[in-house]
Amino acid sequence: MDPIQILITVFLIIAIVLIFTRGVVIIQPYEQGLQIRLGRYIGRMNPGFRWVVPLITNVVKLDLRTMVVDVPSQEVITKDNSPTNVDAIVYIRVIDPEKAFFEVSNYRMATVALAQTSLRGIIGDMELDEVLYNRDVINTKLRDILDRETDQWGVKVERVEIKEVDPVGAVKQAMTEQTAAERARRAAILRADGEKRSAILKAEGSKRAIILEAEGERQSKVLRAEGDRISRILQAQGEAQALRILSVGARPLDRRAISVLSLNTLKQMANGQATKIIFPFEISALMKQAARFIGAPEEEEPGPAEAAPAVDILGSIPSPEEVKFILEEMDRKISTEVSEEELKDVSKVRRRRIEDASEEVRTESQDA
Repeated sequence: MDPIQILITVFLIIAIVLIFTRGVVIIQPYEQGLQIRLGRYIGRMNPGFRWVVPLITNVVKLDLRTMVVDVPSQEVITKDNSPTNVDAIVYIRVIDPEKAFFEVSNYRMATVALAQTSLRGIIGDMELDEVLYNRDVINTKLRDILDRETDQWGVKVERVEIKEVDPVGAVKQAMTEQTAAERARRAAILRADGEKRSAILKAEGSKRAIILEAEGERQSKVLRAEGDRISRILQAQGEAQALRILSVGARPLDRRAISVLSLNTLKQMANGQATKIIFPFEISALMKQAARFIGAPEEEEPGPAEAAPAVDILGSIPSPEEVKFILEEMDRKISTEVSEEELKDVSKVRRRRIEDASEEVRTESQDA
């Protein structure tokens, strides 16, 4: 065979192989192929190994996975005329490959441009505070608008997220000053409220302390007065008892003994250093008594009348057991912080007991 023919044959074989390989198409599992032959749409190509007529058939592969499209940052004027830089992220997925290829030249660029214009319109109808605090509302509105408009392109907008809201320098500085002023106001309110509560608590404490102090002082005065009254009663009854005993002991004394006692009293009074001495009885009667004691004849005098039975007007003298009972009762009442009414009840019981004892003594005296 002629070498030229051999070269031509080899060249033809290589050309045929190359042409054949140009017709081999491999579609990935996440892709969808569109077959176009001589300017005419033939149909879809499913994933796998495929062969098409080379040189006259064009296969367009479209990714069916969810794609992330970044919306560039742009300056937007809010409703309250606050310039703000806003950017977002859009999650899209091709659901109709024919529409995504034939209805729009570049569905990604179209989606980004639509997202920018829609975002500018949404934020322009809101104030800056609403933009900062209501991102979920912005995301929902923008997703609904994009999903409705991109449906004719065969694109599904799955999710939209506002990535950053950055006010310009002057607005950010004003917001910082506003935040500082608001925090200072809250701190002042909290401080004033704390001082108010502290003053109220102090006033309540002072009021309660004064009331307790007054109550304690009142109880102390009541108990002190009751103790003084009992002390005076016991002292008076003791003096009355002493006088009664003295009168009983002096009853059997005769005139001579009385004269001797009177003279001893004068002697004691004369021993003093006083320049003036006042005698509480008649000296002549005393001298007569002394003369009779020495030996002068004594005139007959009518004897004293029978003394009437003494009437106990001082009340009964409490026994040691009663005094001990009274003291123990007072100690117990003081230790338990008794009230004035209880002290009055105790005093009434003790007074009733003394009156009963006096009545018994009076009855016995009358019977005698």
